[in-house]
Amino acid sequence: MLLEVARRALARAAEGREAREDLPESEALKEPAGAFVTLRKHGRLRGCVGQLPSREALVEVVAYCARAAALEDPRFKPVLAEEVAEMEVEVSVISALEDISADRIETGKHGLVVGKGRQHGVLLPQVAAEHAWTAQRFLEETCSKAGLEPDAWKDPATRIQAFTAEVFSESDFESDDE
Repeated sequence: MLLEVARRALARAAEGREAREDLPESEALKEPAGAFVTLRKHGRLRGCVGQLPSREALVEVVAYCARAAALEDPRFKPVLAEEVAEMEVEVSVISALEDISADRIETGKHGLVVGKGRQHGVLLPQVAAEHAWTAQRFLEETCSKAGLEPDAWKDPATRIQAFTAEVFSESDFESDDE
């Protein structure tokens, strides 16, 4: 259901229509949670926006993030209506954040939030796995994403938090029956 919500929000955003529509009424989807929506076109990143856990319902977070990934990711031009069919949608449902020490980080399992003052960077667990990063490299890249020096994670004033993610994409549900 979340992939369908994200796909509809993506299509509506690319067509210039309002993202809010009738969302599924499932009680589980009304629970507060965080999520990221990643868009890929021909296997290449085309947009990714997320929201860390808050009081908002998961289904609303996914709809918002899909629209934002399509239109507001500053790394990319807005998705055009004619591109929507070529997009693959991936949803990452985020667990609660927990403080973690550098020696406990497991790449591929943990996503990271690194923050110092007003600067914060977030990377999903699958990013470290895709690049085969060590835990230290993952920390350095997350610091860089926050606009901090790569070794800022060593500073006691820097907060390191971890989360896990339940990740699924449209390709996970494609039928092999032809």
